[in-house]
Amino acid sequence: MVRAVVFDVGETLIDETRIFSRWADRLGVPRGTFLGLIGACAATDRPLSDAFRIARPGIDLDVEIPRWAAEDPHGLRENFDVDDLYPDVRPALAALRDVGLAVVVAGNQPPQARAALEAMDLPVDAIRTSDEWGVEKPDPAFFARVADLTGLAPSDTAYVGDRLDNDVLPAADAGMRPVLIRRGPWGFLHAERPEAARTDVVDSLLELPALLA
Repeated sequence: MVRAVVFDVGETLIDETRIFSRWADRLGVPRGTFLGLIGACAATDRPLSDAFRIARPGIDLDVEIPRWAAEDPHGLRENFDVDDLYPDVRPALAALRDVGLAVVVAGNQPPQARAALEAMDLPVDAIRTSDEWGVEKPDPAFFARVADLTGLAPSDTAYVGDRLDNDVLPAADAGMRPVLIRRGPWGFLHAERPEAARTDVVDSLLELPALLA
């Protein structure tokens, strides 16, 4: 029986369209082109960083991000805020808590993401990021930290994400119930793969209370 639901962030809770559109402007390529490159990386199992490298050969994101912050200290840049939240998130999280499930957010995110999520005042019990844990998905140690956070056996926990490779299949291997959300480039593509048969596939987070309660 599922007693806790843990959520990925990007393209699970957060629509990254505005983030990548700002990146396209920063890189000096049309927005449609950059979004297309991201989709191509998803389709060919290439890392997201390849989209940046193709758009601007030789780019060093570790240099570019602080440079951008210095030039635009008050802008969102590569970050997100409440306007990027998918519309089904708040009602779905509240509904899960109403049926007695613990709700946790834990994903691969930089340090500032936790503050951004906390500022949204979401109906959740905890928010954690890979940066503060010092371990990223799909490392099994990440899911061990999730289990420690919930205080439950892995079999009592569902993990919801938009990727098979990074999110839900590693969660399944850790003993958790995997739920794939079919949105974002990875979500739509991965839902078509044979491995998706190992997971529950949903089109909206609003399906979760009936699915898991």
